[in-house]
Amino acid sequence: MKRLDRSELIFKIIAYVLVTAFVLTTLYPFIYSISMAISGELAVTLGNVVLWPVDIQFDAVKALIIGDRAKSFWISYTNTLFYTFYGTFYSIVISVFAAYALSKTNLIFKRQISFLIVFTMWFSAGLIPTYINYRSLMVNNRWGIIYAFGVQAFNILLLRNFFKGISKEIEEAAIVDGASDFQILTQVYLPMSKSAMATVTLFYALNRWNGYFWNMRLVQGTEHPLQVILRGITEDAQNTDIITNYPYSEFSLVYAAIILSIIPVIVVYPYLQKYFARGVNIGGVKE
Repeated sequence: MKRLDRSELIFKIIAYVLVTAFVLTTLYPFIYSISMAISGELAVTLGNVVLWPVDIQFDAVKALIIGDRAKSFWISYTNTLFYTFYGTFYSIVISVFAAYALSKTNLIFKRQISFLIVFTMWFSAGLIPTYINYRSLMVNNRWGIIYAFGVQAFNILLLRNFFKGISKEIEEAAIVDGASDFQILTQVYLPMSKSAMATVTLFYALNRWNGYFWNMRLVQGTEHPLQVILRGITEDAQNTDIITNYPYSEFSLVYAAIILSIIPVIVVYPYLQKYFARGVNIGGVKE
């Protein structure tokens, strides 16, 4: 067994201590949120919940799942799933086709198109003109939100750079076999781009899932996503003028909604995470 020298041993000890501290720091808000969601009303009101739950009860969670607060919560939850699924799918399709075209050296006006895409990352019209533009385009429903916020320039450039790194020998072999551009994209590029596709998909999905401001301003109340409803629940909890007869604290309801809202992210993220550590050119041929 190899013996570590003193400097290397000290470095490893410090690294393990820092990593452990970081893990505890990231876990604390999650544990605290669960504790607040299932703690008794008096304990939450008096601020007695520090880490572990006090006077455990599940009234706030039940109120959101099957109780009197469930209807609006699940409508917004369904809206968020709609925005996330269809919005991510639409964004990925547009980004993949745009990135594939821009990765080709024989694309007409390639430099000009790339400049226009990059230009949108540097400059914007501003909040008010953007709002007026969306209103003039009648972006006032769920499908309008999906189409209006279709793609992000950064993700197109990310996929383009990844596609450009794929070995040309593989593409040339596919062309010799009679493959069309669509077949090359779907049967060569995409299978070799799982890590990049997973990353871009996660970026789009999280952006859709966390969508708040424009969803609040551009669509009706029945089409509001989960984040807008969470804001309303939080404001109700902070409003001391509201007197309720519920057997739970309004703050418990806030934390219960937070926990329920992040469950899909916790389930999906580990699946996508496994692709991040993989090599860039999966299955590529070295020159």
